[in-house]
Amino acid sequence: MPDELDPQVKEFAGQLRRLVDRSGLSVAAVADRTGYSKTSWDRYLNGRLLAPKGAIVALAEVTGTHPVHLTTMWELAERAWSRSEMRHDMTMEAMRISQARAALGEFGAPPANAQSDKARSDKAQSGKAEGGKAEGGKAARKGASATATPGIAGPAGVSPTVPPQPAAPESDVREGTSQVGNSWGLAGYSRPAGQSGGAGARPGAGQVPEAPVPHGELPRAPRPGPPDGLAGARRRLLMFAAGVVGVLVVIAAVFLFTNKGDGHKKTSATHTSASPSVSTNPDLPAGVKCAGAGCTGKDAEAMGCTTDAGAATTAKTATVGTTVVEVRYSKTCGAAWGRITAGAQGDSVQVSAGAVKESDSITAVGDNIAYTPMVAVKDAGEAKACVTLASGQKGCTT
Repeated sequence: MPDELDPQVKEFAGQLRRLVDRSGLSVAAVADRTGYSKTSWDRYLNGRLLAPKGAIVALAEVTGTHPVHLTTMWELAERAWSRSEMRHDMTMEAMRISQARAALGEFGAPPANAQSDKARSDKAQSGKAEGGKAEGGKAARKGASATATPGIAGPAGVSPTVPPQPAAPESDVREGTSQVGNSWGLAGYSRPAGQSGGAGARPGAGQVPEAPVPHGELPRAPRPGPPDGLAGARRRLLMFAAGVVGVLVVIAAVFLFTNKGDGHKKTSATHTSASPSVSTNPDLPAGVKCAGAGCTGKDAEAMGCTTDAGAATTAKTATVGTTVVEVRYSKTCGAAWGRITAGAQGDSVQVSAGAVKESDSITAVGDNIAYTPMVAVKDAGEAKACVTLASGQKGCTT
């Protein structure tokens, strides 16, 4: 037995082996009398697989053991088996989490000294930029304060200076042109809001270029320019597209809700019109894993159809030579399968239900039992089992 096997499971497997040894039966004989394959009993007795409850009850009948005591030990072993599987799953999950953490740990944050060096470098560059801006502003103010207005005489023939004005953009400064605060060239009077000083100023967005103001006339307020027609048209187009999309969404939702009921009715009608020859029971007993058409082509023992919950019975029997061929039927699973016992190497068995056929054969030396995969049936009368011996002799159930 495996070393890592749970003590209770190991004890239970040992008890099964002692029962088989005391009965004097071989594993092949136990398989023949209980209806479970020799391979399965090898696994049960070696602790590689926990025997199902049906196999334990069948073994108790074959060996003359009280089934209540044996099933009690089986229940303890079954709990231990479940705990072992749970521990194995938790161990694997912990390993996956550790591997994920180790992989994520490779991508750490950059060192703290690298971040601080970068911050100091950015701060130094920002300080240099601000210093340059301050020096440029001082130079502009000095130039503005030294600008003289031509043609205006001050006291004692000294030309007055214009009060400091905001520096104009570089694009508005032209060679040989003095910057003045108004169209008259007088200090102390500024243009109406929104107008730029100087002959080289450009009109702002949304304004009509201002005509030159004749000497002696007051400047007029700027006239508003025409509205931005392109932006308005674009906004209207976007609003129209949004409205169309909203209408389409509402129509699609109404269509889906109104047609959902019709689709459900059509689906129900399709299922109702299907052939009732094979049905699937959604409420299967514990241990049973298929029913009806879902069982076709599957192993009866693996699907739980040979257990007590599967309610398996021998529906038909025939003897060909020394080999017995049977139709085994499970009412719970709604399926049947063929089985031969007391056979020999080279014997084969086939079960059929209408056009559906399944088969199996004895291939190993020393085996004397074989059973086919299942076929779905409404009752046992639909199934027929046939055997073909290695000698070529054939026979079927009626």
